[in-house]
Amino acid sequence: MLEHKRFLVTAALPYANGPKHIGHLAGAYIPSDVYVRYLRSLGKDVVFVCGSDEHGTAIPNQALKEHTTPKAIIDKYHALIRDCFAQLGMSFDIYHRTSEPIHHQTSQEIFKTLYNKGLLTEEVSEQYFDVTANTFLADRYIIGTCPKCGNPNAYGDQCEKCGSTLSPRELINPRSTLSGSAPVLKATKHWYLPLQHYEAWLSDWILKSHKDDWKVNVYGQCKSWIDAGLQPRAMTRDLDWGIKVPLPDAEGKVLYVWFDAPIGYISATRALFEELSSGTKKFATPQRSFAGATADDWKKYWQDEETRLVHFVGKDNIVFHCIIFPIMLHATGEFIVPDNVPANEFMNLEGDKMSTSRGWSIEMHEYLHDFADKPDVLRYALLTNLPETKDSEFTWKDFQAKNNNELVAIFGNFVNRALVLTQKYFGNQVPAPGVFTATDDKVLAELKAFPSRIGSSLENYRFREATAHLMDLARTGNKYLAETEPWKLAKSDMPRVGSILNIALQIAANMAIVAEPFLPFTARKLRDMLQQQPGHWAQAGSATLLDFGHKLGTPGLLFEKIDDTVIEAQIKKLNDSKKSMEPASQPGQTESATPVPPAKPAISFDDFQKMDIRVGTVTKAEPVEKSKKLLKLQVDTGIDTRTVMSGIAEHFTPEGIVGKQVTLLVNLAPRKIMGVESQGMILMAADKDGTLRLLQPNEKVSAGATVS
Repeated sequence: MLEHKRFLVTAALPYANGPKHIGHLAGAYIPSDVYVRYLRSLGKDVVFVCGSDEHGTAIPNQALKEHTTPKAIIDKYHALIRDCFAQLGMSFDIYHRTSEPIHHQTSQEIFKTLYNKGLLTEEVSEQYFDVTANTFLADRYIIGTCPKCGNPNAYGDQCEKCGSTLSPRELINPRSTLSGSAPVLKATKHWYLPLQHYEAWLSDWILKSHKDDWKVNVYGQCKSWIDAGLQPRAMTRDLDWGIKVPLPDAEGKVLYVWFDAPIGYISATRALFEELSSGTKKFATPQRSFAGATADDWKKYWQDEETRLVHFVGKDNIVFHCIIFPIMLHATGEFIVPDNVPANEFMNLEGDKMSTSRGWSIEMHEYLHDFADKPDVLRYALLTNLPETKDSEFTWKDFQAKNNNELVAIFGNFVNRALVLTQKYFGNQVPAPGVFTATDDKVLAELKAFPSRIGSSLENYRFREATAHLMDLARTGNKYLAETEPWKLAKSDMPRVGSILNIALQIAANMAIVAEPFLPFTARKLRDMLQQQPGHWAQAGSATLLDFGHKLGTPGLLFEKIDDTVIEAQIKKLNDSKKSMEPASQPGQTESATPVPPAKPAISFDDFQKMDIRVGTVTKAEPVEKSKKLLKLQVDTGIDTRTVMSGIAEHFTPEGIVGKQVTLLVNLAPRKIMGVESQGMILMAADKDGTLRLLQPNEKVSAGATVS
C-alpha cells in the first residue's frame, strides 16, 4: 500500500473561530500525525500540511459575539490552535493560514480555471436580504425556529440542538442576526458547480475503484450521496468577509468557504516550498531536509500521479473531501485526487455529544493547562478509543485507567524494571548476552514480528489496533521478566541475568522506535534513558540495537499515576462549565424554559403488563428511499430477527446504529410504513432540546432480555 513515490497528507483545516476540543484531535489530527510519523520512520518522501480556515460566516459571527473584528478573531484563535497542536506533538511541515495572499491567489486561480473552461453556471435565485442592514444574509446570519425540534435559535444551515441539516427557507419565523428584523427574499446571482455532471466519474472512482479499501463509514456516506443524485452547488456567497470572486460583475461576492478551504491544502504546500526555496520560515516547520527545494516543487505533490494524497477529516467533512473537492480537482484537469479519506466518526464526552457552545467539551488549551506534562497520555487515551467506524466516548475515568493501568503499570513498569535492574547488577551498562534458551528464542521471535504487525495496522488506518499492538509489545517484555525472574537468578547465575537483561533492554530500545509515532514525547524520554539515537522502522525488530557495554542514561519514570482527586476535579469542572452555559431559569422554573410534556392519563398495572418490552441488538440498518426520518432496521430480539421501521434517521446514521442494543416493544401490532411491515417499536427518550436518545441497558445484556 506504500508503493507510491511520495506522499501528501493533510489534516482538516480547523476554523479559527474559537478553541478546539479533544474530539477534533480524535477526528483528524492525532491519527494523521501517527500515520505521517510512521511514514517518515520508513524513510518515505512525505509532506504533512495543515492550517487555519479563516473565512466563512463563523468568523464574523464570532467577532460580533466578542465585540471585535474578524481579523482580530482569526489572529487570536490561529495562534491558540497552532500552539496547542505543537504542544500535543502535531508534526506538520507547515501550519498555514487561508488569510494569506498566496491562498487568495491560489483559490482565485482555480476558480478562474473552472470559469474559463465553462464549467461553472450562472444562476439567479431568491435569497434572504436584511433591509435594515442592506445586505444579503449568508446561512449563519439567519436564525429561526427549527422545523424538526422547535429550537427557536436554529441557524440557516443547521440546528445545533438536534443536528439537522437545514436551508434558510426551512426555518420558521426567520430573523437576521445583524438587525433582528425579519428578512425578505431578493434576487441575487451566483456561480454554481454542476456536481451532477460528475456522477459517472465519481461512481467509477469511488464506488468501483475504492469499494474495498475505503472505510465502510466513508464509502457508505459517499454512496448514499451519489445514489440520491447530486445537485448543483453555489460556489459563491454574498458576503464581505472572504476571498473576492475574481470576475468583473461579482461586486460584493466572495468564494464559498467550502470552495476555498480545501484549496488551503494546495496553498499551504505552495507556501512551504516558497519558504524552503527562499530560506524563510514564517509558517514552515519542516520535519526533514528538503535539500535543493524549488518554489515549483509543490506541483510534484499535487500534479504527479506518483504521489499518494490522503485526507484525514471528521465525518462531517466527508462529503466535501470525497465529492465536492475531488470534483473541483478533477474538473481543472491539473490535479490528482485523494487516494484515501480515512475519516473518523464523532467522539462523545461522558455520555453526551461534545459541544463547546454548551460547555460540554475538553478544550485542547485547557487540557494542556491542567496536564502540561502529559501530552502523550491524551494521545494514548484517544488512540485507544478512536471513533474509527462509529461514534466513541471519552470519559475521565477511562482516561485515568488508561494512564494508571496501561501506561504506568505495563509500558512504564517494564522499562523501569529493565533499566533499574541493569543499573543495580551491571553498573548501568548493557550486559553481554550468553547462550539463549527456548524462552529467549520465543520472545525474540515475537519481538521481530511486532514492527510489521503494527505497521500493517497503520497502513490500513486501524489506529486502535496498532496502538493495542504497541502495548502488547510492552506486555511481552513484562511477561518475559516475570517468567525469567532475573532478580532471583542474581544470587546464583549472573551470566544468565546478563542475557535476560540484554534482551529486556533490546525490547525497550525497539519500543523507543515503534512508540515514536504514537507517543513522541515518551519515545524521546526513553531514548534519553537508553542513550539511544533516533531509529528507523527498518531497524525495529532487531535484538542488537544496543551494543554490549553501551552506557545507559539515568533511569526514571516515563509516566506517573493520576489520583482520583484529580479526575474528580475534572468531572466537576466539566459539569460546572455546562451549568454556566445553560440559560438562566425564570422564577418557578428549575431547569429550562422549555416545558416538560404533561403526564398522560393513568393506566392500570394490568395495562402495563400487556407490554412486552425486550432488549434487542440492531444487526442491519439502511435508509428508506424518499424518507428523511426513517431507517429500516433488522433487530435480533432473542426470539427472532425482525424488521422495524424507526424515525431516527435525523439522529443516527445506519453505520452508527448497527451493533447497538435497543429497547423494543415487541408485541406492538405490525403495521405498514412506506410499504414495509414494521414489527415493533424502538423506545427513545426525547430530551428537552428535541434530541432523541436510545434507551439502552447500562451494560450489555443478552438479546431478548425482558424489561419489567
